[in-house]
Amino acid sequence: MTRLNQTITRWQGMGLIATTLLGTGVFILPQLTIAEAGDQAIWAWVILLMGILPLTWVFAELGRRFTHAAGPAYFVDRAFGPLASRVIGLLFLFSVPPGAAAALIMTFKFLEPVITLSAEQQLCGELLVFLLIFFINRRGLQLSGRIQTGLTLTILFVVTLMLLMTLIQSPDTDTVPVMHRPAVAGDYSGIMQAIGLGIWSFLGIEAVTHLAGEFKDVKRDYIPATLTGVALVGLIYIGCTWLSMQAPEHPLAMVGVFETQFGNSGRWIIGGLGFISGIATLNIYFASLSRLAWSFSNDGILPHQLRTLNQHKIPTIALISFMLISALMLLLSYLAGINFTLLAHWVNASLVVVYTASILAAWKLLERRCRPAIAISLSACGMFVYCLGSAMFYALVLGLLATLILLGQQIWKQKNPVGERAEI
Repeated sequence: MTRLNQTITRWQGMGLIATTLLGTGVFILPQLTIAEAGDQAIWAWVILLMGILPLTWVFAELGRRFTHAAGPAYFVDRAFGPLASRVIGLLFLFSVPPGAAAALIMTFKFLEPVITLSAEQQLCGELLVFLLIFFINRRGLQLSGRIQTGLTLTILFVVTLMLLMTLIQSPDTDTVPVMHRPAVAGDYSGIMQAIGLGIWSFLGIEAVTHLAGEFKDVKRDYIPATLTGVALVGLIYIGCTWLSMQAPEHPLAMVGVFETQFGNSGRWIIGGLGFISGIATLNIYFASLSRLAWSFSNDGILPHQLRTLNQHKIPTIALISFMLISALMLLLSYLAGINFTLLAHWVNASLVVVYTASILAAWKLLERRCRPAIAISLSACGMFVYCLGSAMFYALVLGLLATLILLGQQIWKQKNPVGERAEI
């Protein structure tokens, strides 16, 4: 099978994973978790990070040892066979289009302090973002890695500067301002609700496993890049949560804090970084999606046209196909009035199933020394399922439909073996 282009370095990989996770929520989600958990929101992020790091390590170990463009679907294939693998792969494939729609809706929230757009103008802008991502993606991930590493460092610099300024300006203050918060804040249920929101920020770990084969030295660089990127993201979210507590009444707390410290440029700096970071998240998800579709095309699961590579060894037809599906999903969500929260919960539920299947595969594929981390990861997945609640039914229904489609495909191929050979 043709190999994809191997260009990603350790630092570029760290940038890719970090901006994938920072994404659309870096300057918004902390404020939403404060609304749920009050001054305990920081602990929600700490608990979430402690659960995510072992899970990240397991994913990185799987990606390093079983490098393949299909990512989690390949791990499940090695552990449980092709049917389970294909169900997981299709679950990921068809969870990204609603995820892309949700991510774009949140990304354009960063423009609200700067410019007022009608619903129709916003829809046109969102569709133009798809076109931009296509042109970025079609040349490969080396350029994306450089851009996104720079973006991560910029966000880290801005957040660190804001933290320092807050400490300098309030030398005698040991606690954050008193906040208006719901009655559940500070108790167990408030923290769990905050974790449920925070899950969105760490959904993206599995995406980089699809790109492991494009690292220059996957054995040496993949695990350090992934763990460093995730740890950095967790610290940034904790810092942003503490900062957001300084402006609890502002519609976009991070903008309020920035403008208090540096003047009216906050809406441009924070809004611009949030907007660009959202686009970066979509960029890496479409890159992962096209690689998985390319892999499934080579295996005869998806149409053979999707296996076509351009001169940069990028599966362009697969990229275009799923970007069009995502654009259609965006249009349908606009026409039906589906909001961000509902779309996000659907995606979260689907990807938690992907996570759980991958971790169960790791139990069979990795050495016994890895099992403590695997057990902690499974516990983290259980916590995610509990936090998502009824949204998990969406993932179960989607998984059932994928299973029925694949079983039907197997029956059809058994009845038409000549046609199958001709297509593959």
